[in-house]
Amino acid sequence: MSILFIQYPKCTTCRKAKAWLDENEVNYTDKHIVEETPSKEELKQYLDASGLPLKKFFNTSGMKYRELQLKDRLADMSEDEQLELLASDGMLIKRPIVTDGKKVTLGFKESDFEQTWK
Repeated sequence: MSILFIQYPKCTTCRKAKAWLDENEVNYTDKHIVEETPSKEELKQYLDASGLPLKKFFNTSGMKYRELQLKDRLADMSEDEQLELLASDGMLIKRPIVTDGKKVTLGFKESDFEQTWK
Protein backbone atom coordinates (compact mmCIF):
# COMPACT_ATOMS: atom_id res chain seq x y z
CA MET A 1 0.00 0.00 0.00
CA SER A 2 1.46 3.35 -1.05
CA ILE A 3 0.63 6.15 1.36
CA LEU A 4 1.16 9.87 0.88
CA PHE A 5 1.87 11.82 4.08
CA ILE A 6 1.30 15.54 3.46
CA GLN A 7 2.66 17.52 6.37
CA TYR A 8 4.44 20.58 7.73
CA PRO A 9 7.65 19.52 9.51
CA LYS A 10 7.36 22.08 12.34
CA CYS A 11 3.79 21.03 13.16
CA THR A 12 3.61 19.00 16.41
CA THR A 13 0.50 17.14 15.23
CA CYS A 14 2.35 16.12 12.07
CA ARG A 15 5.32 14.92 14.14
CA LYS A 16 3.01 12.77 16.29
CA ALA A 17 1.39 11.31 13.19
CA LYS A 18 4.76 10.61 11.61
CA ALA A 19 5.99 8.91 14.79
CA TRP A 20 2.86 6.71 14.79
CA LEU A 21 3.42 5.73 11.15
CA ASP A 22 7.08 4.92 11.87
CA GLU A 23 6.28 2.93 15.04
CA ASN A 24 3.68 0.92 13.14
CA GLU A 25 6.06 0.37 10.22
CA VAL A 26 3.75 2.02 7.69
CA ASN A 27 5.61 2.95 4.51
CA TYR A 28 4.84 6.43 3.24
CA THR A 29 6.07 9.18 0.97
CA ASP A 30 6.57 12.53 2.65
CA LYS A 31 5.32 15.73 1.03
CA HIS A 32 5.87 19.24 2.47
CA ILE A 33 2.49 21.00 2.46
CA VAL A 34 3.94 24.49 1.93
CA GLU A 35 6.66 23.65 -0.62
CA GLU A 36 4.32 21.35 -2.56
CA THR A 37 0.84 22.64 -1.75
CA PRO A 38 -1.85 20.26 -3.03
CA SER A 39 -3.66 21.51 -6.12
CA LYS A 40 -7.35 22.35 -6.18
CA GLU A 41 -7.97 19.04 -8.01
CA GLU A 42 -5.99 17.03 -5.43
CA LEU A 43 -7.84 18.73 -2.59
CA LYS A 44 -11.17 17.90 -4.25
CA GLN A 45 -10.11 14.23 -4.46
CA TYR A 46 -9.10 14.23 -0.77
CA LEU A 47 -12.38 15.90 0.14
CA ASP A 48 -14.45 13.34 -1.76
CA ALA A 49 -12.49 10.38 -0.35
CA SER A 50 -12.63 11.67 3.23
CA GLY A 51 -16.39 12.10 3.47
CA LEU A 52 -15.74 15.17 5.62
CA PRO A 53 -17.23 18.63 5.14
CA LEU A 54 -14.91 21.06 3.35
CA LYS A 55 -14.64 23.37 6.36
CA LYS A 56 -12.73 20.58 8.17
CA PHE A 57 -9.89 21.03 5.66
CA PHE A 58 -9.13 24.51 6.98
CA ASN A 59 -6.44 25.00 9.61
CA THR A 60 -8.68 27.08 11.86
CA SER A 61 -5.96 27.60 14.46
CA GLY A 62 -3.48 29.03 11.95
CA MET A 63 -2.43 32.67 11.79
CA LYS A 64 -3.27 32.90 8.09
CA TYR A 65 -6.84 31.71 8.75
CA ARG A 66 -7.30 34.43 11.37
CA GLU A 67 -5.55 37.09 9.26
CA LEU A 68 -7.95 36.48 6.38
CA GLN A 69 -10.92 36.40 8.80
CA LEU A 70 -12.09 33.16 7.22
CA LYS A 71 -14.32 32.27 10.16
CA ASP A 72 -16.71 34.96 8.95
CA ARG A 73 -16.11 34.57 5.21
CA LEU A 74 -16.26 30.82 4.50
CA ALA A 75 -20.05 30.54 4.70
CA ASP A 76 -20.39 33.01 1.81
CA MET A 77 -17.86 31.23 -0.41
CA SER A 78 -18.65 28.47 -2.89
CA GLU A 79 -16.92 25.08 -2.63
CA ASP A 80 -14.92 26.03 -5.72
CA GLU A 81 -13.73 29.29 -4.12
CA GLN A 82 -12.82 27.50 -0.90
CA LEU A 83 -10.79 24.84 -2.74
CA GLU A 84 -9.09 27.60 -4.74
CA LEU A 85 -8.18 29.39 -1.49
CA LEU A 86 -6.83 26.21 0.13
CA ALA A 87 -4.70 25.45 -2.93
CA SER A 88 -3.24 28.97 -2.79
CA ASP A 89 -1.48 28.49 0.57
CA GLY A 90 -0.48 25.27 2.33
CA MET A 91 -0.64 27.01 5.72
CA LEU A 92 -4.43 27.25 5.36
CA ILE A 93 -4.80 23.47 5.15
CA LYS A 94 -5.35 21.28 8.21
CA ARG A 95 -2.55 18.80 8.50
CA PRO A 96 -1.40 16.18 8.17
CA ILE A 97 -3.35 14.74 5.27
CA VAL A 98 -2.69 11.02 4.86
CA THR A 99 -4.04 9.19 1.83
CA ASP A 100 -3.62 6.04 -0.20
CA GLY A 101 -5.78 7.39 -3.02
CA LYS A 102 -8.93 5.73 -1.68
CA LYS A 103 -8.96 6.67 2.00
CA VAL A 104 -8.02 9.95 3.65
CA THR A 105 -7.38 10.97 7.24
CA LEU A 106 -7.08 14.59 8.25
CA GLY A 107 -5.20 15.68 11.34
CA PHE A 108 -4.04 13.03 13.81
CA LYS A 109 -6.25 10.91 16.00
CA GLU A 110 -4.57 7.69 17.02
CA SER A 111 -7.86 5.76 16.85
CA ASP A 112 -8.43 6.94 13.25
CA PHE A 113 -4.90 5.94 12.29
CA GLU A 114 -5.32 2.51 13.99
CA GLN A 115 -8.52 1.91 12.04
CA THR A 116 -7.34 3.28 8.69
CA TRP A 117 -3.59 2.69 8.35
CA LYS A 118 -2.74 -0.39 10.42
